[in-house]
Amino acid sequence: MKSSLEKIRSIANYQFGKNVGTDLFPEEVKILYSKSTGRIRFINLNGERLATLRPTDGLFSISIKAALVLNKKKETVKCFVNVRNDVSSFIVKGGDVFAVHILKANKEIRAQNEVIILDENNTVLAVGRALLSGLEMLVFTRGVAVKVRHGREES
Repeated sequence: MKSSLEKIRSIANYQFGKNVGTDLFPEEVKILYSKSTGRIRFINLNGERLATLRPTDGLFSISIKAALVLNKKKETVKCFVNVRNDVSSFIVKGGDVFAVHILKANKEIRAQNEVIILDENNTVLAVGRALLSGLEMLVFTRGVAVKVRHGREES
């Protein structure tokens, strides 16, 4: 039977790309369990939340800290959306990403996937949930493409 650390690393590899799990979840992570179900719920590192394991689909919702780790593995991770620099100040404060502002999006992105929003310089701005596929993000010119959960400078 897999240990909890092996399990969360396997989920990360499935969700974000090959060999991401060990970088995202080092040995020092603290795994917190749900009091009611006893299942894995939160993953913390040095007292900061890295990810939450969603009970609805068994995948991760990630924090800005986890996004910064994944951004270092950009060549293997397939969950990035690049936006124009002129809207980055809005997004970094937690504003949603509109399709018209997207410059690049990984084609592997599907609606409801966890995504990391970057500016033109590949700086992490926010994390959120895709409402459109990567291809739709590039084609559509109207509507919200990513529902932002955490902006990097949210107060």
